[in-house]
Amino acid sequence: MIFYTGDIHGSGKALFQWCTEQKLTENDTVILLGDVGANYYGGDWDKNLKTQFSRQAPTFLCIHGNHEIRPANLPTYRTMEWNGGTVWYEEAFPNLLFAKDGEIYDLEGKRHIAIGGAYSVDKHYRLKNKMPWWVDEQPSDAIKEYVEQQLKNNKIDIILSHTCPHKYIPTEAFLPSVNQNTVDSKTERWLDTIEENTGYSAWFCGHWHIDKRIDRMHFLFHGIESASFPEAAE
Repeated sequence: MIFYTGDIHGSGKALFQWCTEQKLTENDTVILLGDVGANYYGGDWDKNLKTQFSRQAPTFLCIHGNHEIRPANLPTYRTMEWNGGTVWYEEAFPNLLFAKDGEIYDLEGKRHIAIGGAYSVDKHYRLKNKMPWWVDEQPSDAIKEYVEQQLKNNKIDIILSHTCPHKYIPTEAFLPSVNQNTVDSKTERWLDTIEENTGYSAWFCGHWHIDKRIDRMHFLFHGIESASFPEAAE
């Protein structure tokens, strides 16, 4: 079975407890829609979280968020083919996979495309307080071109992204402390063009720390949904 959920930001206790309660096995896949937190601080913090993942039965596929370094920039990561697409992984944690943007994964007969990245509204706070921030948090022009080519050449069932198309932004989730005029929304506006020109059955995203459904757009944070959507997993 395939399950989808949102950002955990380094705190996997609730997710791991759910996996245990549901008796997930190695035949199950849990997709996290960015900001996993496993490649954020580096060192023991990240290693401890990855170790917790490795003790779970299912495979975890992670979309790139804006609060984590890209695996391509870490020397411990390797690539491999997985369900028709390329993923990043570390040999020590083989069930924790990171999707490559634009890759298509065939999971239980449904073709999923990964589109990670977003702008960090806390960018200046993090820089001021010497916290990690990465200049390549949003998709580059090369990534966008690859995604568009993949969508042109392939039929897609499900889109997996970190943020959402601009037209679907949940304004009720805006942080009152953030001046929205300073927010770089180019990724969301690009996703508008993807959404308008792509046929799909469902679109799952995280980033906004909200559980919400708008037509085929599924926003997930603490919520967990199964591939038998629209109903949430029990």
